[in-house]
Amino acid sequence: MNRIDVEQIPVLKDNYVYLVRDRSTGKVGVVDPAVSEPILERLAGLGWRLTHILNTHHHGDHVGGNLAIKAATGCTVVGPKADRDRIPGIDIALGDGERFRLGEAEAEIFDVPGHTRGHIAYWFRDSDALFCGDTLFACGCGRLFEGTPQQMWTSLGKLRRLPDPTRVYCAHEYTQSNIRFALSVDGGNAALRERSRQVDALRAEGRPTVPSTMAEERATNPFLRADQPDLARGVGLAASDPVAVFAAVRKAKDVF
Repeated sequence: MNRIDVEQIPVLKDNYVYLVRDRSTGKVGVVDPAVSEPILERLAGLGWRLTHILNTHHHGDHVGGNLAIKAATGCTVVGPKADRDRIPGIDIALGDGERFRLGEAEAEIFDVPGHTRGHIAYWFRDSDALFCGDTLFACGCGRLFEGTPQQMWTSLGKLRRLPDPTRVYCAHEYTQSNIRFALSVDGGNAALRERSRQVDALRAEGRPTVPSTMAEERATNPFLRADQPDLARGVGLAASDPVAVFAAVRKAKDVF
């Protein structure tokens, strides 16, 4: 049963901000508001009243609109417990295994460090919706600014276990460039080649490639496939440890 409506708002160069509305109560959250004005304008246009900001991590292109939006709406700011000192205006701090209720819609919280030390993700199980910030991208993952390959591989493992229909609402439109890299290390992957064609067609029409699904990510995202022999061979580490393979893939992407 889908309990939420999602409005996807492109901002800045390639960010996505999401409005999440609980259908039962009309409560509305905004996920990672990089800026304030486009968010407040969309809310006014929809006639929705914002009640919460849901932050995944502290980077400015995810929290830059927090204080202005909070001042304009009186909303409550929710964010990662492990990084509460870097989330502007935070009121509620959440950690791994906790639950957050947006009206009748409930999200499970995952600690997913790696990109930053205190990153979290919000999984609305009943709505097949994951808001994962910069941990998992469509056919990619975030750079390891504050974490280790082991941390990120563990974090991605939590998300990889989610059901196939789970819609992956990541925070950036990076899919085309991510796929170009993925083909360089996993070019024998037929599902990846087909996804490349589909993504190119979407972008040629100016359409978003996000959300994807967890089924697509498991089949084509090299950062979720570090325990697969074909990918290990693609980075010259046949039969290697998955963390070592992941680290090699991440290093290769950093300089791609």
